[in-house]
Amino acid sequence: MANNSLSDRETALVSLDAIQSLIDVLVASRYQVCGPTVRDGAIVYDSIASVSDLPAGWTDHQEAGRYRLERRDDAALFGFAVGPQSWKRFLHPPIHKLWEVRNTEQGLAIADTNEPPPRFAFIGVRACEIHAIAIQDRVFCDGPYVDPVYGARRRETFIVAVNCAQAGGTCFCVSMQTGPKAQAGYDLALTELLDASTHEFLVEVGSPAGAEVLRQIPHRPAAHTHCAAAEAVVAHTATQMGRSLDTDGIRQLLQGNPNHPRWDEVADRCLSCGNCTMVCPTCFCTTVEDHSDLAGQSAERVRKWDSCFTMDFSYIHGGSVRMTARSRYRQWMTHKLANWIDQFGTSGCVGCGRCITWCPVGIDLTEEAAAIRATGHAGKEEKHGGT
Repeated sequence: MANNSLSDRETALVSLDAIQSLIDVLVASRYQVCGPTVRDGAIVYDSIASVSDLPAGWTDHQEAGRYRLERRDDAALFGFAVGPQSWKRFLHPPIHKLWEVRNTEQGLAIADTNEPPPRFAFIGVRACEIHAIAIQDRVFCDGPYVDPVYGARRRETFIVAVNCAQAGGTCFCVSMQTGPKAQAGYDLALTELLDASTHEFLVEVGSPAGAEVLRQIPHRPAAHTHCAAAEAVVAHTATQMGRSLDTDGIRQLLQGNPNHPRWDEVADRCLSCGNCTMVCPTCFCTTVEDHSDLAGQSAERVRKWDSCFTMDFSYIHGGSVRMTARSRYRQWMTHKLANWIDQFGTSGCVGCGRCITWCPVGIDLTEEAAAIRATGHAGKEEKHGGT
């Protein structure tokens, strides 16, 4: 994990070729290097081995219920916002085998499923996603009950952040105070500086591990002009937000309006598909399933991502607690923006906009909150960002 302090901070300038050196150094350090790549018409996160795997020259156009890739007029490596996947899929895997039992000649035997966790190096982590990882750190690692699967994977993670040079049509990280610049939680942070004659990256060091990796790749000192250019990139991105969310008193607003008519209106459109929870970088709900083979020779228990939009999620003997789309959407949005604050001291939203983009019917969380604020009973309260 990154451990940021002011004394760790230093800046440098690296070339495009040095990004390949960065990948090579991480691979040599036995990291599984993961980053953005183009596949199936989207920018997804997967294992990468070279700069050629990165989405050079691609960008994304996002609106409510819409996502498409488009070609840029330059060769930027990180000239896009965020795609359908988050880093959650590596740290909190969608399916994880908890245990397996087999029928042997000596009787039932518990199979060993305790494989060493992978050592991940993430390249291209946005500021909002760093905040999302910090939120999941609280959920899984703080308090008396620690998730060993998440903890083992998170402990060894090396994070290379990328400060956003372009906001998406559904981004609202400025509203949540989670971006577009990564302030902490990384080992190295890149800002892509690209013009007609140069393609370079300003590198900020965020941890001793990051400093050690930087020493192993070609770099040179960053001048004041480079730092100023990087600040200008981030400042420009902050003005590009496609959405905004008024977080003033949001907790009291949602908790105080459980019967607002807007919940009925959104329920008429909501498909209860759970897309919003699957693409969300902070949602953490799971279910447990038991499986056995037809021959009766083995059985296993697996943990899988689940969603508060499924009927069975709130099942208690006799039936589901939340039978309607109205109650399920209200549960999700109120938990995300209000009750999460009671549980973990922070909002559960980081403003990445994925839930808006990947909703099949284009339901917009920021629009729903604004509609309730316009006619609901709101109170004054401290603003809450992503972490």
